[in-house]
Amino acid sequence: MTTIGSAGNKGKGIRSDCFVTINIADEGGIDINLESKVKVMYGKSIINDAKEILTFFNIKNAKVTIEDFGALPFVIAARLEAAIKQVVNTEKEFLTPFLKQNDYQTAKDRFRFSRLYLPGNTPNLMINASIHQPDGIILDLEDAVASDKKFEARFIVRNALRSIDFCGAERMVRINQVPKGVDDLEYIIPHNVNMILIPKCESADQIFEVNKKIEELKKKYKIKGNVWLMPIIESCLGVIKAYEIASAAENIVAMVIGLEDYTADLGTKRTNEATESFYARCQVVNACRAAGIQPIDSVFSDVADMEGLKQNVLKSKALGFDGMGCIHPRQIRVINENFAPDQNEIEKAKKIVSAFIDATEKGLGVVSLGTKMIDPPVVKRAQRTIDISVKLGKLNQNWREEQNAC
Repeated sequence: MTTIGSAGNKGKGIRSDCFVTINIADEGGIDINLESKVKVMYGKSIINDAKEILTFFNIKNAKVTIEDFGALPFVIAARLEAAIKQVVNTEKEFLTPFLKQNDYQTAKDRFRFSRLYLPGNTPNLMINASIHQPDGIILDLEDAVASDKKFEARFIVRNALRSIDFCGAERMVRINQVPKGVDDLEYIIPHNVNMILIPKCESADQIFEVNKKIEELKKKYKIKGNVWLMPIIESCLGVIKAYEIASAAENIVAMVIGLEDYTADLGTKRTNEATESFYARCQVVNACRAAGIQPIDSVFSDVADMEGLKQNVLKSKALGFDGMGCIHPRQIRVINENFAPDQNEIEKAKKIVSAFIDATEKGLGVVSLGTKMIDPPVVKRAQRTIDISVKLGKLNQNWREEQNAC
């Protein structure tokens, strides 16, 4: 029987984290050894919290070592619980307090210009992520977590969903590839996650499997409200089945193209010109539009090239994408600003909507702007530009009412 468990990170450069080791014994009581630079100020509190968790799991004899590098309580709790569950078979969960300000749902058609990926086992990157104002924050349990750390990462992600202020950002988690990722949902769904990202999605069956588990957990924990899905297309097969996936369920609100894995599957190199992925990106955009969901582009991997990022966003927007991922906070502003309508787009949209309102009030069946006829899809697109501009503060929110009153 294994009696020693450990969890966490340690070493040079580690911040806001800790490394916990527990050795379960038959006798001797509880012995906690704390190594921390803040031991004088917070040592008593950390030790008392650890004792509370050990008591919760009915552990009466154990030697515990906590190497602290400035970890917050929710991190220490996650690390200790993960270590305990390596040696103790229990279904009990030690849940950190849930912040009331995180008790919100998100709309199906919410703007998703930017979403920031954060490694699920690196808590220091999560703590202040919301100050950069991404539309969504992704706690990643898949590629960003080493295989031998995936178990303990679940506890960090769970506690982060409960104890970090997301400041209104959409609360997202990327699970592992199905079927393994279905087990991740136990740690996520009960804690008010807004969206689940499904990586390497290649069929509607994977969507059905995820949704089946979500519904089971919602019923078990009496959860109301929607849990949105965002499948990620990362293979040639996924591209071929893009529409099947995009239209597989009502709670799918967006779909992503993941170009690093896709180009590897294609057997080519990803380039900034992106000619190698043009077909796949167009397929994903068309599938999303046909299914009535948002197409989301891949990340831009060079975090130092802001001009390259801007040009990539403009190309992405021109193809029909509604947003893209970020792997560094500095990318968020560039992405948000360039996916948002520019002033020329706003002025054109205002003219189209004004012409439509004027023609409607006069009972005209034909709408024109100058020498060009305007059909319903053009008006719909213009109205969406207006709506985005209003929400982003680029246009007075009373503009539509003023037009209707004229």
